[in-house]
Amino acid sequence: MSSKKVYLIVAQPNKTSLSHASFESIKKGLETAGHEVKTLDLYAENFNPVLIFDDNKRRRDLQYDTEMQVYREAVLWADHLIFVFPIWWSGMPAILKGFIERVFAKGFAYEYDSNMNIKGLLKNKSAWIVTLYDAPGIVRFVPFIIHDYGIVLKNQVLRSCGIKKIKYYRISSLLRSNPEKRNKWLKKLYELAVKL
Repeated sequence: MSSKKVYLIVAQPNKTSLSHASFESIKKGLETAGHEVKTLDLYAENFNPVLIFDDNKRRRDLQYDTEMQVYREAVLWADHLIFVFPIWWSGMPAILKGFIERVFAKGFAYEYDSNMNIKGLLKNKSAWIVTLYDAPGIVRFVPFIIHDYGIVLKNQVLRSCGIKKIKYYRISSLLRSNPEKRNKWLKKLYELAVKL
């Protein structure tokens, strides 16, 4: 198995959460397998998710935002992107949505062809999405109850940006779980990271 460059991103402010424990298990598994890992904890970083458009900042110029340069360089550096986040109010945390809006900008992550079809610019990369939510797993099949924002990230965002090889792992029913069950999840994530 060849070594990969991995950008591992977590969006959860609670350091004692299962999201953070999942992030740490994945990181440990990646390092055990010899992958080169860069991490980003959006809350610890105090990432500013707010878009500002005015006379000096226009949407068409987002790709040139120097504030986002370090994140874009990490995305370009990586062979593989990993996102770990909880599902809140049927969506991803706002800080992660803001990260995607500010970093995965037109001209950097995608562009349009002459027929206004989207063309992804982040080709030859792969991704892994890990989501955690309190609801039972069955509700993800009932779209009017809960939107699966892992699927939105996979299909509407990453695929549109040219990333086609994407794995998705869900952890559900957190409210009904116990420490033994959670430890099994963490062990599974570690094993999946080792086999990346």
